[in-house]
Amino acid sequence: MGTAKKFEDLEVWIATKDFCVNIYKITENEFLKKDFGLKDQIRRASISILSNIAEGFERNGNKEFIQFLSYSKGSAGEVRAQLHIIKELDFITDKEFIELNDKITQISKMLSGFINYLKQSDLKGTKYKIEN
Repeated sequence: MGTAKKFEDLEVWIATKDFCVNIYKITENEFLKKDFGLKDQIRRASISILSNIAEGFERNGNKEFIQFLSYSKGSAGEVRAQLHIIKELDFITDKEFIELNDKITQISKMLSGFINYLKQSDLKGTKYKIEN
């Protein structure tokens, strides 16, 4: 895994950003547009994934970054649960559900892999570097 200079370089952040855009687009459909609570909740949960990746990265320490990636992973689970409800209510098609569920499942796996990588890394983050 290479060293990222900014959170926008992280593959998991890019995948999540694209996913969030898809969630925003899909929640503008006729049925979801009217269900303000569910529309707002799935949007906020997807944005939470993205935002926590960014916030954790900006903390400059692996321990905090892992904590924020864990929050992101929890939000990914929340989005998956909401996708099931949206599908059961026929607010999205089977095809839309499968595509979105596959993407969020992949994001969750990426987050798990990143968390494991950071836990095993000898690097602790830039705020722990000793300046000479």
